[in-house]
Amino acid sequence: MSKEIIISVLVIYFLILIGISLITSRNADTNTFFTGDKQSPWYLVAFGMIGASLSGVTFISVPGKVINDSFFYFQVVLGYVLGYIVVAQVLMPIYYKLNVTSIYQYLEQRFGKVSYKTGASFFILSRTLGSAIRLYMATIVLQLFLFDSLGVDYWVTAIITIALIWVYTFKGGIKTIVYTDTFQTFFLVSSVIVCTIVIAQALNVDFSGLYSKIADTKTSNGNSMSKIFQFADPLAKNFFWKHFLGGMFLTIAMTGLDQDLMQKNLTCKNIGEAKKNMLSFTVVLVFTNFLFLVLGGAMYVFAASKGISLPEKTDHVFPQLALNEFGTIAGIFFLLGITASSYASADSALAALTTGFCVDFLNFEKREEKERKKLKLIVHFGFSVLFLIIILLTKWYVDTHPKADIITIILTVAGYTYGPLLGLFSFGILTKRIINSSLVPIICIIVPFLCYYLDKNSVNWFNGYNFGFEILILNGLLTFSLFYIFSKKQALT
Repeated sequence: MSKEIIISVLVIYFLILIGISLITSRNADTNTFFTGDKQSPWYLVAFGMIGASLSGVTFISVPGKVINDSFFYFQVVLGYVLGYIVVAQVLMPIYYKLNVTSIYQYLEQRFGKVSYKTGASFFILSRTLGSAIRLYMATIVLQLFLFDSLGVDYWVTAIITIALIWVYTFKGGIKTIVYTDTFQTFFLVSSVIVCTIVIAQALNVDFSGLYSKIADTKTSNGNSMSKIFQFADPLAKNFFWKHFLGGMFLTIAMTGLDQDLMQKNLTCKNIGEAKKNMLSFTVVLVFTNFLFLVLGGAMYVFAASKGISLPEKTDHVFPQLALNEFGTIAGIFFLLGITASSYASADSALAALTTGFCVDFLNFEKREEKERKKLKLIVHFGFSVLFLIIILLTKWYVDTHPKADIITIILTVAGYTYGPLLGLFSFGILTKRIINSSLVPIICIIVPFLCYYLDKNSVNWFNGYNFGFEILILNGLLTFSLFYIFSKKQALT
C-alpha cells in the first residue's frame, strides 16, 4: 500500500477523533473529565470497552502466535468469562454503593490511608507499564511501514503518537473516550472480519472451509493449528487449568481492580446499566478473540499457499501480509484496526492515570475548579511523557530480545504488578480482619520479588514445573496469606 494512502487514512482518522473530542468536551469541567457526569449509555461503554481491553497487542500478537501456540490462548479467554462475572456481581456493586471516583477509595474506607495510597500506586505502576507497552505496537507498525521510508527516526514517531492522544483527550477526558472508543472499536472488529474474508476469497473457500484448512495445518510444535485444549501435560505453561484460572484472575485484577476499565463502568447511570454493560461486553469479547485466532490460522494457511516468506518475529506477520499482500481495502482496514486498537487502549489509560493521580494523591475534591484544571493539565502531560519513555525502553528491549512477543510480556508484567492489588482487595472483601497499615506497602513490595524468584527456579525446585499466567494467582495468594498472618480480628463495637 502506498505511503500517500497510509498518510491520507491516518489524517482523516485523527481529524474525526479530534472532531468527536470537540463535540463531547463542550462545557466540560474536571468532573466531566473524571466521571463523564455519569451519563454514559451502557451500550456505548460496553462496545467501546472491547477496543480498550484488546489493544494493538491482541490485534497483532494473538494472530501471530498461532503458528507456535495453536488456539491455546482461547483457554485464557474462557477464563475471562468467569472473571467478568465476578467483576460484575462482586466488585462493581461495592464501587457503586460507595459512590467512588477512584476505586482505590474503597481501600481507604476498609484499611486506611496507607493502604489506599499503596493500592493506587500499584495501579499507576501496572497501567503505565502495560499501556505504554501496548502503544509501542502501534508505533512500530507505523515506523516499519511508513516512517522508515520517509526517513523519520523512531523517537519522532513515538512523540507524534503520544501527542495525538493528548490532543483529543486533554479536555473531555472519560466522556470523550466513551465515544472515541466506540468509534475505534468499530474499526478494530471490522478490520479482523474484512481481512478474514479477503483470505477466504483468495483461497476460494467459505468460513467452514477456511477453518478446515486451519485444522489440517500443523504448528511449529506439531499440533493442529486449531487445537484449543491442552490437558495432557500439567507441567506445561499452556496446561488448561493454568490458562483458565490465570485468565479468570487476570480479568479480575486487570479489569475489576483497574481504574482504567472501571472508570468507564462508573460513568453509567446506575449499577443495573453497569452490569448490563459488563455482561454484554463479555459475550462480544469472547467472539472477537476467537475471530482473532481464526485470522491467525488463516494468515499462515494463506502464506503457505502463496509461497510467501514471513518475518521471523510473529508480531510482524499480520502487518506484512495486510499491508503488502491482502490488497488496498484490507490494508486500509488493517491500518485503521491497529490504530484504533492501540489508541482505544492508550487514551483511556491516560485519562484513568490522570484521574487516579489527581484523586488519589492530589486531594482534588478539596481544591477549587481553577486549580483543579491547571493540575489536571500538568498531570496529563506528565503521564504522556512517561508513556514516551517506556515506549522507547520497550523498543530497546524488543530489539535486544528477537524472540520476545508483546502479549506475553504484558501478561507477565501484569502477573507481578496486579498481584498485590488482588491480594489487598480480596483480603478486604473476604475477611473482616484489620492489619497495621505500615505493613501493607512492605508486603505488597516483597511478594512480587518472591514470586519472581520462585518462577526463575521452579523447573529445578518443582520437578520441571513451569509457571504460566497463574503466577498472578500465586502473587495474590501470598499477599493475602501474609496479610492474614499479620492481621487481627476487628474489635467488637
